Amino acid sequence: MKSAACCVPGSEANHHEPAEALSTQTSDLRPQNCVVRELGFVEYVATFDAQKRFTAERGPDTPDELWLLQHEPVYTLGLAGKPEHLLVESDVPVVKIDRGGQITYHGPGQAVVYLLIDLARRNLKVREQVRLMEQAMLDVLAGYGIQAERHEGAPGVYVQDAKIGALGLKISRGCSYHGLSLNVDLDLAPFLRINPCGYAGLRSTSLRGEGVQTDVDTVLKRLARRLDELLERDHPIAAAS
Repeated sequence: MKSAACCVPGSEANHHEPAEALSTQTSDLRPQNCVVRELGFVEYVATFDAQKRFTAERGPDTPDELWLLQHEPVYTLGLAGKPEHLLVESDVPVVKIDRGGQITYHGPGQAVVYLLIDLARRNLKVREQVRLMEQAMLDVLAGYGIQAERHEGAPGVYVQDAKIGALGLKISRGCSYHGLSLNVDLDLAPFLRINPCGYAGLRSTSLRGEGVQTDVDTVLKRLARRLDELLERDHPIAAAS
């Protein structure tokens, strides 16, 4: 198994709402490649359980899926995460998870897309998937007139020196889960209580902070379309011989 750092993760706990309930609503986006599921607001741990179950049970012909959602407030800490990167205790829960990387925050107003992708079937390497997720965020932001960029050695998407989009992957049985988060219209104060992704003093921003008024559902749909387009263009599923 492989973990890719920084920043959309999961938990090992098994409780809260049934995981099966998270994967029942299929979107009307009609993508070329992937089944798209619009999950709305979902509890963090149950969503991770559902991803892990999907990945464990999928077969060679299982369609890839994109899950579109928002989370209730939660801090997540990666496998090698250092607790000291949580600077201020609060009532926001901290969940230890199975990705690489350090600590990040998820909450209402943030667009989260989980990518459940069979990498081998698409001849897709982990680093290529990271670049693909970053490119999808860059393209969506450009559509809103926001000029964002990558920072070498620090996965994610930035507007100058402020982080606006984060990502993280777990690879199990040659398949990915977890994905990306893009700050749309959320309270950024919880980021001030941590060293985001382990970087002291790293600023965070959002579409609203950059002067764009839009809603999370619209951004999620744009992300899903662009991810699907990039997967189809650059890493289509190989035809069976």
